[in-house]
Parts: sequence; C-alpha cells; structure tokens
Amino acid sequence: MRMKIDQGIKALASIFRENGFSLYLVGGAVRDFLLKKENNDYDFTTDAEPKDIKAMFHRTIDTGIKHGTVTVLFKGAQYEITTFRAESDYHDSRHPDSVRFIKSLDEDLARRDFTINAFASSLPEGKIIDLHDGMKDLKHHIIRAIGNPDERFHEDALRMMRACRFSSQLDFTIEEKTLEAIKNNSHSIIHVSAERIKEELWRLINGQNPVKGLEAMRVTGLMDEILPELSAAVGFEQGGMHRETLYEHLLLALDSARKHGYPMEVKLASLFHDIGKVPTREKGDGREYTFYRHDTVSAEMTDKIFRRLKTSNEERERTVHLIRNHMFAYTPDWSDSAVRRFINRIGVDEINNLFYLRICDGESTVGHSFSPAMILALSERINAELDKNNALSMKDLRINGKRLTEIGIKPGPEMGRILQNLLDEVIDDPSRNTEEYLEKEALRISQSQER
Repeated sequence: MRMKIDQGIKALASIFRENGFSLYLVGGAVRDFLLKKENNDYDFTTDAEPKDIKAMFHRTIDTGIKHGTVTVLFKGAQYEITTFRAESDYHDSRHPDSVRFIKSLDEDLARRDFTINAFASSLPEGKIIDLHDGMKDLKHHIIRAIGNPDERFHEDALRMMRACRFSSQLDFTIEEKTLEAIKNNSHSIIHVSAERIKEELWRLINGQNPVKGLEAMRVTGLMDEILPELSAAVGFEQGGMHRETLYEHLLLALDSARKHGYPMEVKLASLFHDIGKVPTREKGDGREYTFYRHDTVSAEMTDKIFRRLKTSNEERERTVHLIRNHMFAYTPDWSDSAVRRFINRIGVDEINNLFYLRICDGESTVGHSFSPAMILALSERINAELDKNNALSMKDLRINGKRLTEIGIKPGPEMGRILQNLLDEVIDDPSRNTEEYLEKEALRISQSQER
C-alpha cells in the first residue's frame, strides 16, 4: 500500500536521496491515512544526522538537536525531522538519559509506543512499512504496546495516558497485557508534568468515546493519581431521582455533551459539575440525601483541579463559572429586571453554554424524563430583553470611569462600587440610563460614602 505524497514533501525527500540519505514519514500521519482520517501533522525520520541535515539546507532551526530533531524551512513550509535513534535508560520515567544516533529504521521504530503508531512511509514513493503488525491492530481496533509494555511505560510514563487518550480518540480497546502494564506502572505518572497530562486528558475528553478513555483511566489506577476527585464519585449513591451513581451521572453528562457536539468548556463542566456532592452529602428525610451548596463546592473543587493541571486562566474561569451557576431555577413569575440580572450575572456569551450544561445534566439522570421547557421559556425571555438593547453590563452604561473622574470622583475601589451601584439601578429601571441621571446619582453616592 502507498500513501499519496504531496509535491513539497517529494521535493524535500529528493534532496535527502541526492545526498545519499533516506527520509520517512512516521507515526500518526501514516496511521490516520490508513484510517482514512485527516492529519496534516507530519513527523519525519531519517538516517541523516543533524549536522548532515543542516548542511543540506540553508535554513534550519535547532528544535531539539540534543535529541536529534531539526526543523527544516523549505519552499515556504516547515518540516520537523528527527534522526534515527536508540535511547538509554529513563531514570525519570519521562526523558532518556541519552540518545544514540543509528542507521536502522527497524531499531528506530521499535522504540516507539504502540503498534498503531509505528508505521513508516518511505519517501518520496510513499510505500507503507509495517514491522509490528500495526495493520492487524488497526483492523481489530486494538491499542498494543510495542514489545514489553512494562518497558515502554517505564521509558515514558506519559505513554499510559496516551493509551487512554487513543482509546477515546479512536474508540479503540487497550490490549490486555498493555492494560495490565498500565496498572502496574500507574503510580509513575507523577513523574510527568501537569501540562503534558492536561494535554492528553483534554484530548481524551474531547475524543470520539471519552467514556471509554476515562474508564481505562479508572480501571488502571491513573484516575486515582490524576483525578482523585472523580475517583471519589465511583459507586457514590445520590438517591432521590437518581438511579445512577454520581460517577455514572458525570460520565453520562459528558457523553451527552459529546453527542450534541457542544464546546469543550461544556464537556469539561459536564464532567465536573457535581463532584462537590461527595463532600456535601448529608442524610435527609427517610432514604433521601441532601447536597447543600454542592454547586458552589463543585466549582471550588474544579478550580483547584484546573490550577493543579495548569490550565489557562480563561479556560478555568469559564468552566468554573458554568458549574457555579448550573443550578439556576427559572419560573414564569420572574420580572423583566430579574431576567436582566440573570443575563448580567451569567454574561451574554456564556448563556448558551450554561443552557447546554443544564441539558447534559438533565439528560444524564437515568429514569428521569428531561424536558427543556424551562430552558426554552427563559431563552425566549432573554432574547426579548436583548432585543430591547437595555444596559446589561458595565460597558452599556451611559457613563464611564473617565467621566466620573471629570466630575471629581477619584479612580479606585470607590469608583468601582459606584459604577456597580449605577448598573444595578439601570438593570432594575432601564429609563435611568441617561448621562444626566447617572452623574447626579454618582455624586450622591460618593457624598454619602464620605460621611
């Protein structure tokens, strides 16, 4: 079988061949070609050493030259090329103590993680090379470590998370010996940086079958090491209308978000939205439980998880915001000002995501028939308010900090409090959103605070 190779890569390969070297496309790009999936993330390997690559091309970048990787800038494109290599011991379960450049493609492919990632495609002709029965595992949807799985995971502990991620991303099953080796080595995931774990975990959550990936983490012990808060939900009874355990509920909510194609922050919020039920559960009447403030506690716990995984501030804040507000309860007797306060508290850009989260929450309650009627009714009220173009946030006020400074109010916390008071008034009564009224009211509030 042959891959179709574009002209730019053919031209690149021809230079290697003219200089007596070979060039191969390896890894995920070849795998995804065989799976008929799109993948433009190309990795190349060669028998040419870094010094040889730098001599062949005018423009190169020493991307990871210590480990044999050079980026070649050629005909308007960038190509990351790594020399065939063998690796020494991995005393930190993540990085080789040293690398040795070799001339054997066979030996280079043998050091890779899984059979389905150990394909190579010779360039420029595109002939596919499969030395580890990767085709067979692709056909049977199997993730299998190359050689001795304990050795592969001892070399690089992140490979255990990659196995779970591929299980989700490709909807493949982890082979028995590979799964057992992850169980035996799960504790060594502590040697991997939080950033790398987060990257694999997020790709798992955003995969084709995230429940399968998370279940692989659970049965191998990786979940205990990475997400103990989620492990605590396993077997945790909720009672009431919930026939499912808390862990089952959270996975069903995530799968609902996947089925609907909701944004990543909704998937994340779905997975963590009720983790605060574990520490807040108390015995209620009869066989019932109460979970007072579980939404707030879930938000606080998620904030800690995201900080531990070193997510971006924006991603953490948006997800936590959704979780903190997911228990809203709309009734038809809400006043228009109550609807405007809701819009202000949630933010126009996050309202749909909050509704999506509520849908996932409702759909993941086993035996309970979920109706979106409440959400639809509130959505209509919100759209009616948005159509009126009333002030809903600070930027909508007919006065700003610059004007307050001009009339004698000093910048600082006092000004912030005044602006918030003005916004609260305008949300209650939109007719007050005039520069004249707001100036007078700002001065009145300022004078009253000075007394």
